[in-house]
Amino acid sequence: MRLLVYPHDLSIGGSQINAIDLAAAAADAGHDVIVYGVPGPLVDYIHERKLRFLPAHDLKYRPAPSRIAQLAAIVRRYDIDLIHAYEWPTCLDAYFGAGVFLKTPIICTVLSMNVMPQVPASIPLIMGTAELTEAARRSHRGPVWTIEPPIDVHRDSPDIDGSGFRRMHDVCDYEFLVTSISRLAIDLKLDALVRAIDAVDMLAATVAIKLLLVGDGPAGDALYMRAAAVNRRHGREVIRLVGSMADPRAAYAAADLVVGMGSSALRALSIERPLIVQGEDAFSEIFEAGTHGIFLHQGFYGRGDSQPGPQRLVEQIGSLIADPAKRTASARFGRELVVERFSVERAAALQLDIYDGVLAAKSGWRIGDAFRSAGHSLMIEVENHHPFRKRNRQMGQRRLLLAAGSEAWPPSDGVATAS
Repeated sequence: MRLLVYPHDLSIGGSQINAIDLAAAAADAGHDVIVYGVPGPLVDYIHERKLRFLPAHDLKYRPAPSRIAQLAAIVRRYDIDLIHAYEWPTCLDAYFGAGVFLKTPIICTVLSMNVMPQVPASIPLIMGTAELTEAARRSHRGPVWTIEPPIDVHRDSPDIDGSGFRRMHDVCDYEFLVTSISRLAIDLKLDALVRAIDAVDMLAATVAIKLLLVGDGPAGDALYMRAAAVNRRHGREVIRLVGSMADPRAAYAAADLVVGMGSSALRALSIERPLIVQGEDAFSEIFEAGTHGIFLHQGFYGRGDSQPGPQRLVEQIGSLIADPAKRTASARFGRELVVERFSVERAAALQLDIYDGVLAAKSGWRIGDAFRSAGHSLMIEVENHHPFRKRNRQMGQRRLLLAAGSEAWPPSDGVATAS
């Protein structure tokens, strides 16, 4: 099989790494695999995995006309059998050119929290959680499968030494280290990151604790301001933003506790670290044997009740600080679970079976799907670039960032999400 894999971008992120790891697994199984995308930091990782890379045009419009034409040309040149796109913009780039005109089979992985209406209803889908699969099957005509985020359990192992990372960032042996490895994004992430800072701030009055935020992104300056205020209040460094790391395994390994979501949460478990899963609207929950069933259904993420303040997270971190045996037990249980259920090998086997089914089905496209997808895409582009809506969106993001950099966030009315 000649496979073209198209991640939604090549910045450092869980979805993109998943796409590359599964592409490498397909290549290891003997298939001819090409990765296509807008160049970014993960190009080096693509080359490390010994995959062929083709650069895409960098355009702001979605779908991108030049990429539609470019993909069709690649399909012809390399005689591609199947395109695997990640998220709706890449799916449409592939669909409107190679899919509609060349009848190339396409499969789309959607790891966001819902199926966008732009995705053509006949396109086969892979969702990241059982809950999302159930929701997609209620509205999507094409076949839908579940493949949970895969983890390279050999690369992300408990044998990694985090002591050098602790020394590099001035973490004393007696300090309880909490780490968060995440893009510092406004949507989905900002609320959780602010609550992590605020929870450690509250605990630092009575506990030797430190929080290291690993990552970068548009919320970085606001979070730095908030961290600086915490550090001034305590007269010592409690919070440090360390920037992005191409290989953050040592940051996971160094932690006494990881707070995070999605693939980052799973990598923490693979490296055998205790974990609190965060999400939106004040969601946080300790991962352990008694709660793991929640995450197997809804994914390592959740939506809470918008309770203002960090008190819930404070209590959860405090309970783990006080119970080292609980930390050890949950970390070991997490490692066993990831090896059994979330390994790249298992995910790759499932995905290759899906590829075989899609190629055998040779399902055709419907002109109604093309018109509906084009209409939904046009509406979103008009909304995104309409001067009034764009200005309102930018002002809303600016208010969130300013609030995140102040001591008044989250506000007392409990409106604490970033999306």
